[in-house]
Amino acid sequence: MKRTPEIVVLSDLHLGAYGCHADELYQYLKSVKPKILILNGDIIDMWQFKKNYFPKSHLEVIRVILKLATSGTKVYYLTGNHDDLLRKFGELELGDIHLRNKLVFQIDGKSHWVFHGDVFDASIHQARWLAQLGGKGYDLLIRLNRTINFMRKMAGLQPVSFSAKIKKKVKGAVKFIDDFEQTAVDLAGEKGYNYVICGHIHLPQIRTVEAKNGASVIYLNSGDWVEHMTALEFEDGKWKLYQYEDDGLSVHQPLLRVPEPKLDKRILRKEEVYPEKVIAAFEF
Repeated sequence: MKRTPEIVVLSDLHLGAYGCHADELYQYLKSVKPKILILNGDIIDMWQFKKNYFPKSHLEVIRVILKLATSGTKVYYLTGNHDDLLRKFGELELGDIHLRNKLVFQIDGKSHWVFHGDVFDASIHQARWLAQLGGKGYDLLIRLNRTINFMRKMAGLQPVSFSAKIKKKVKGAVKFIDDFEQTAVDLAGEKGYNYVICGHIHLPQIRTVEAKNGASVIYLNSGDWVEHMTALEFEDGKWKLYQYEDDGLSVHQPLLRVPEPKLDKRILRKEEVYPEKVIAAFEF
């Protein structure tokens, strides 16, 4: 039986790239029937796109998204840096699929600001070729990592994440992530938003952060389907992080080492949010 979260947010699927966990993503999408699906950037990896590589499993993910859109789910596709060619079309409506660069909506009077986050990445805007080269190197690292983890699994060892180790040990990477999150929170605080939801940095997160102006903002990041296989889900009046695991799709964040936020009651109340209220909030 399918689960029915009111909202699902996915980002950084990187369909068309070798690193995408398309089979797992397909299984996840088949297991849910949300009222609203937000695809928050880097869905189709146009930087890595090759004529000889777009396997059936990746096409099946697109097919199931289209099926959701034609069976009552409102789908918002927000552009990221890897699919920024779509930004040329501006805002576009294709039935229940809505192309946007950002999204602002309210739930129970609390404002949510959703965007991919590449606007904060100077390398993309100042040296695009370098960012694209880094993307190819990242994809190669992921493929190498999977090969080694397969061998480790055969030997009875736990998997390791090369990219996670690099992010933790390279001071520049740590600073970039910290700066990214704080900048998103500061801007949200200035604009009066209660929540800011991003992707881009492949680091799933839910936490309450103080903005520069003293406002409390809940920062959320939906992670990715290259390393973490995570999604954000809004259900029963609160946001949760979901992580896919091979032995089932029913457990929320079983492996995700991200502490649950200490929710500020002034920011988020555990009130029942009816689906019609959520849908109405998107009609702006």
